[in-house]
Amino acid sequence: MSDNSVTFYGFTPVPRDPEVLFKDHPTASGVNPKQDLFTATDFPLPDSPVVRAVEAFVKTELDEQTFNHSHRVYIYGTPYTLAAIPIPISRRSALVKTHFPQWQYDAETYYLACLLHDIGTAERFLATTKMSFEFKGAIVARDLILQQGAPEDQADSVCDAIIRHQDIFVSGGNITMIGQILQLSTILDNVGLRAQLIHPRLIETTTAAWPRKGWSEHFARVIEKELKLKPWCHTSTFEQAGWVEDVQSHFATDVRGNKVMRPFE
Repeated sequence: MSDNSVTFYGFTPVPRDPEVLFKDHPTASGVNPKQDLFTATDFPLPDSPVVRAVEAFVKTELDEQTFNHSHRVYIYGTPYTLAAIPIPISRRSALVKTHFPQWQYDAETYYLACLLHDIGTAERFLATTKMSFEFKGAIVARDLILQQGAPEDQADSVCDAIIRHQDIFVSGGNITMIGQILQLSTILDNVGLRAQLIHPRLIETTTAAWPRKGWSEHFARVIEKELKLKPWCHTSTFEQAGWVEDVQSHFATDVRGNKVMRPFE
């Protein structure tokens, strides 16, 4: 793989652990991190034949709450960084724009990862495989993107990010740049973690554009459903060792307890 394709498709390695990533960060650390004033309209969605095909697929397969969550994840993630190869400034996400202006990656590839990161929770896939939803979803996503004639590097980047988007408790090593942005953004939307890194107005306008419609309760039930169906699943890494069905899910409890997003449910 050429150096250009590594950078373009978001494979650039960054620390997996956000505590390492943000340690002594000039704009993201401390009690008053920088919050650039952005709104949802500052981040238009990428458009291409591949994007349109994937959008049509996920709109058919996903329920409205998950479809909207996928779009919020795109918007929240973009302000972390600013750069691309080249991503027009208007298309760089909030977290990226504000805190990692030197990061470079293809906006379309990140958007595809956002659209497809929870495809494994769709009814068609969740209960029809013994695989964890992230792994099944990553395979579905890769196959779909390749079917549209997209480059294999793009499909692989999306696949890798989806597989690892819930590797929250891995403290060592690296992750791809797109994988890290996807992790930061999903956990922000799901439990409110590091919401102080983006402006409250962005949350207000993003939830207005892509309403939550009870997302916290909805996703908590998806977590509980997969744990019941597949107690070996990757989601169980959020739980106590040896988790069994009659034990309350820590992850589902944290999702239901999302105080940051509660006003927008």
